[in-house]
Amino acid sequence: MPTPDDIIRSQTALAPADVGWVHALVADWQILADLSFGDLVLWVPDAESKGLWAVAQIRPTTGATTLLEDVTGTFVPAERSPAAGRVLAGEGAQDDDDPAVGDGLRVRLVPVRRGPDTIAVLAVRSGRDARATSHLEVTYRACAEALVAMVARGEFPTPGSRSDLADSLRVGDGFIRTRADGTVEYASPNALSAYRRLGLHGDLQDVDLAEVTAACVGRTPTDLSTAAALGGMAPAEAEVVGAEATLLLRVIPVTREGARGRGERDGAVVLLRDVTDLRLREKQLLSKEATIREIHHRVKNNLQTVAALLRLQARRMDVPEARAALEEAVRRVGSIALVHETLSQGFDESVAFDDIADRLLRSVLDVGGPQVRAERIGTFGLLPAEVATPLAMVLTELVQNAAEHAFPDDAGRVTVAVNRIRDRLRMRVSDDGVGLPADFDPTRSLGLSIVSTLVESELGGELGFESRAGRGATVAITLTL
Repeated sequence: MPTPDDIIRSQTALAPADVGWVHALVADWQILADLSFGDLVLWVPDAESKGLWAVAQIRPTTGATTLLEDVTGTFVPAERSPAAGRVLAGEGAQDDDDPAVGDGLRVRLVPVRRGPDTIAVLAVRSGRDARATSHLEVTYRACAEALVAMVARGEFPTPGSRSDLADSLRVGDGFIRTRADGTVEYASPNALSAYRRLGLHGDLQDVDLAEVTAACVGRTPTDLSTAAALGGMAPAEAEVVGAEATLLLRVIPVTREGARGRGERDGAVVLLRDVTDLRLREKQLLSKEATIREIHHRVKNNLQTVAALLRLQARRMDVPEARAALEEAVRRVGSIALVHETLSQGFDESVAFDDIADRLLRSVLDVGGPQVRAERIGTFGLLPAEVATPLAMVLTELVQNAAEHAFPDDAGRVTVAVNRIRDRLRMRVSDDGVGLPADFDPTRSLGLSIVSTLVESELGGELGFESRAGRGATVAITLTL
């Protein structure tokens, strides 16, 4: 099915500003369909004025549809609907005289105006025998007529940016119609129930909506002044927070034709929804996330304490081998603490590992002296915590091992090359040192034994060693995330 933009671009001559107005109307016309209990079709004249194209349609959520098939993309010749021609000529709203309109259907054609120009025709389709049988239906239809009249005067949709709230609230969630003085003319049962949960005692009928809302909210702060939002002077959106409930509100000012054809204030339509349970779940989720971050923070602090104790013990050791072993343990604990520090600053259980790798390179290469340089090529991207922690230890061991054993003259380069394609990660830690000895056995080194265990057991990856005599060594690790 073609989109409205496809049809407008290829079949009509609307100016860019007119296209923007059409987009705004289509974005906000669900309320018109719901209040009128009818289908809406937007017709735009073709570039040669030989007829009209249906560029968009919408069905009501409050009643049955009269459109059993989609009509978007349909072309109607001008001679088939003279009433549409009269609307475009500036003669006001008309009943459609298309022979295809059945006896049980009424189609009202309304001009869509932007400024002084009629740029399209809005067809409101409803059953002829549809009679309002309740106060709710009477109020809905009256509001629909008022809003459709605003479309014909170019006063609806209201110019300005739209939020997700405007798209999410529906007439069925909760509906209030206010008068020009701000008092409630009608409140739907859902709206009344929401206000009772907010703290209302009694009825909403004939009360000042801004005052009763402020009384229910009390001193609890809101994100928008209650009086300003509910006064109906301008379009507004607000979240009203009470002691027991939270409501989302959207206020749409309504006007009626006054002197010289200008719109005069006629109250407002207020759409609302009780989001108390949703906000409670959000608070619980935020609390859980804060707890997880606090746990990571405390683990990091504890690991740093352990590292400090090991460092203190190393300074008291007289045996060089024992001191070196404790210093290695300090670096291993520090690499784990670094991952937990990163996790404590985020909102999920994934970490940007590039920063961790760079920090590990800087800290570990302090062992090799200023003549040992390091670089990272490629990017790790985001890694889950269960991968980041063992991988940080692996990288620490490999870089530290290269810095200690590959450069007898304390000068050289260590390169960490990373290649990640979707969930496949390959890391190569290379040096340009003396290479691996002829009798190399990774099991005789505690550090390389740790690397083998972490890569093959915890990460489920593959580990390989490569050596080029006099030109350095490479450790290659491949794993699936």
